[in-house]
Amino acid sequence: MDKTFIKMIENVELTEPIFIEALPGLGHVGKLVAEHMIHELGAEKFAELYSPSFPPQVFVGEDGTIEPMKNEFYFLKSQGETERDYIILVGNTQGLSPEGQYEICGKIIDFVSGYGVKEIYTLGGLGTGQAVETPKVFGAATTVELAKMLEDHEVTLRSADGGIIGASGLLLGLGMAKGMNGVCLMGETPGYFIDADASKAVLTVLLEILKIEIDIAKLEERAEETRKMISKAQQMEKEVSERMNIVPGEEDLRYIG
Repeated sequence: MDKTFIKMIENVELTEPIFIEALPGLGHVGKLVAEHMIHELGAEKFAELYSPSFPPQVFVGEDGTIEPMKNEFYFLKSQGETERDYIILVGNTQGLSPEGQYEICGKIIDFVSGYGVKEIYTLGGLGTGQAVETPKVFGAATTVELAKMLEDHEVTLRSADGGIIGASGLLLGLGMAKGMNGVCLMGETPGYFIDADASKAVLTVLLEILKIEIDIAKLEERAEETRKMISKAQQMEKEVSERMNIVPGEEDLRYIG
């Protein structure tokens, strides 16, 4: 594999889809939200993205089978009051380098643009480095109107001195060049464990905005499943770093995302 590519699983027709991105990041806040929506609403996978910019490893499941590093696109037909469909992006990794992130996110934006996406929601965590009793939801938007909409939903706007690193920010930036607008929702989290509470806070706001109803009771169960998966991933990354003589801290893309 010498370049990023998307493998189609099923050809689908979608109506003005809303794009939701939730790749792994701090506290895996967004990832939990999106996976919960996928399971509870019955979204179906229709494409997978592979890239040489992903970590050089694979996951090995409890049954001994291998899962490659990849991003996955799911589609969901219209929910609630809206007649628009959804594309949800999840995965087990992000790109390792800035160049890789740009290539991957550019490929993603081109792909969803082909389905007529004009509205994007990126989900992630905002690291505090310390315990949070009641997580707030922070946000940023591509327009003043959308920023005001976030405030109407009691989202605290991200201050001017902070950026959004990783796919959650980059996808919004690249999307603007193709006429897409959207917001990033970030759950306040310590960032060093799988944070179901921050995910619940983000999910609650997202459902209010999209006017969708979902039972969030199983979110904590899903968090425990993710904790086991992440534990394996961290161990593998440590082994890869040791073999490649990477000093901790170097090439460390700690992102809000």
